[in-house]
Amino acid sequence: MEPEHRHLATPWAAGLAGVIFAVLMAVAIVLVRVALPQGVEGSEVSIDAGQRDAVRTALELLPFAGIAFLWFMGALREQAGRAEDRFVSTVFLGSGLLFVATLFGAAAAAGTVLAETQQGSPFGRDYAYALLTTYAMRMAAVFIITTSTIGRRLGVLPRPLVVLGYLAGLTLLVVGSDVPWSELVFPGWALLLSLNILWERRRSSGARPAAPT
Repeated sequence: MEPEHRHLATPWAAGLAGVIFAVLMAVAIVLVRVALPQGVEGSEVSIDAGQRDAVRTALELLPFAGIAFLWFMGALREQAGRAEDRFVSTVFLGSGLLFVATLFGAAAAAGTVLAETQQGSPFGRDYAYALLTTYAMRMAAVFIITTSTIGRRLGVLPRPLVVLGYLAGLTLLVVGSDVPWSELVFPGWALLLSLNILWERRRSSGARPAAPT
């Protein structure tokens, strides 16, 4: 009974962790985007108290978003089990870990904004944007594509969600850094995937016949 219990608990863990990650990541992105808008020219940038508070809140959320993502990734990998392709699973694992690493790097760079004077250098802001919009989102794109590939091969994801995953991954991979607010594509996809996992688990639980007494 123990292996079966673990197997049935995995989808719930993946779905719940994915929802938590998606919400925290989306809130952090919105806060950073609003507080540190791009397009400010010149060697100096003004950061007021409200913007600092928004960045500080985002930085407090990002570590928990990263932890939830690692849990989400681990639960997804557990679902695939031994049936997963080793090559695809290696890319899946590597892209996920690199995403978290670059996400934390972007958070550290954004943290330098808090240490600047009110009229400070925009280096921390620009570096944080480069890590988040260029590198972290590229790794997120690879993660989305490999997850969709695994889900398609194992037949555990509906076709519309697989197609949506490929489109989302290609969007982040090709034009992500050139389109403002495109970073929200990743938490949006993670939320849809997590809700699908939770829905499928609820439906399978409801269809499971009661144990004989």
